[in-house]
This record gives sequence, C-alpha cells and structure tokens, in this order.
Amino acid sequence: MISTLKKLAMVGSAFAMLTAASSALAAGPDYVRVRSINFAGSGCPGGSVATNVSPDRQAFTLLFDQYIAEVGPGVSPREKRKNCVVNVDLDFPQGWTYTLFTVDYRGYLDLAHSMVGTQQTSYYFQGSSATARLASTISGPVARDYQIRDNLAITSLVWSPCGASRSLNMNTEVRIDNSRNSRGQGIMTLDSIDGQLKHIYGIQWRRC
Repeated sequence: MISTLKKLAMVGSAFAMLTAASSALAAGPDYVRVRSINFAGSGCPGGSVATNVSPDRQAFTLLFDQYIAEVGPGVSPREKRKNCVVNVDLDFPQGWTYTLFTVDYRGYLDLAHSMVGTQQTSYYFQGSSATARLASTISGPVARDYQIRDNLAITSLVWSPCGASRSLNMNTEVRIDNSRNSRGQGIMTLDSIDGQLKHIYGIQWRRC
C-alpha cells in the first residue's frame, strides 16, 4: 500500500515559472541556462550516466543505468541503499536569487509483502548549511510504475545566495527496508532526471 505518493525510482525533474505570491517575488530573469551538471555516488558511478544538454542549454536529461537498490536472498546488504548527488550549475543574470520548490519523480518499484521503500532527497546550495529534506515511503506488496511530485513547503525553501554563483545540489537516495521480510525480494530503480529550464517549472525567483 502506498503511504505517501511523492517521488521515487525513475526520476524526472522539470522546471517552469510560477506567478509570484508577493511583491518580493518576480517572474524570473531574461535567461536561464544550464552551465554544467555533475554527479557522484553509489547509484551513479563513473561511466554509468549519460548526459544530454539541449543546444540552447535550457534543458537537460540524465540517464542512469546502475541506480538500483535491491534486496533478497544472496544480495549483499550494501545493495539495499543507493545514492547520487546531482550538482546543477545555472547561468542567469546578476541581481536574482532562486529556490527550487517542486521536483517531479517517475519510476518503477517491485516490493514484496512488508517491505518499505524510501526515497529521500536533500536540497542545498554549495557552501551553504541550509538544507531542505523530503522523504517518501511506499510499502509492499506493490509492483508498478508511478509518478510523484515533491513539494517543498515555504518554511523549507532554501534560497541561492545573492551576488554569488552557487551550484544547486540534489542528494537523492533510494533504500529498501526488508527487516520484516528478509527472504523476499525487492527492487527500486532510478533511471532518469529531466530538466526543462525553458519554462523554469519548479523554480521560484526573487530580486536580491
């Protein structure tokens, strides 16, 4: 049974502008481009991630082929948890700050009875101690594709520093708790991340 339908496995995150709720917020700068994308972690070892950035550098896709958490007879306990830190460096005009407040995840999971899958993501800017964390759980038995949206509450928003270029880090994690069913089998995969910056969906802007 799904306890919280929010994110997991085949990840897709897209960005698009929203109307500001107060005078301090604004529609966004004239341009936003992907400067670079880097990644590191047990779920994204070297050579296992394909990166595709559009010619106008306003959209990107990451394809993972080893981001798999797995449990079951004969499977090492180390395989029950995988993570990947995705570092996104954006290029935009001076005088703006932004925060990421929605992220879309799509995926597939296959969990036996009494198993619990958790996908957690920490959002923070490079060099800053402020962190927003969101976690979602799904309980077995379940075997299906899904689409989940992560919504960061206003109190959890982490803003980029004004007057400084800091990369956004998304530390994603997938893990399976099989303590109540150590003989069953379970799997979660994280296959892709998509970012569409042309519409900046999921990014909120304000002037410094």
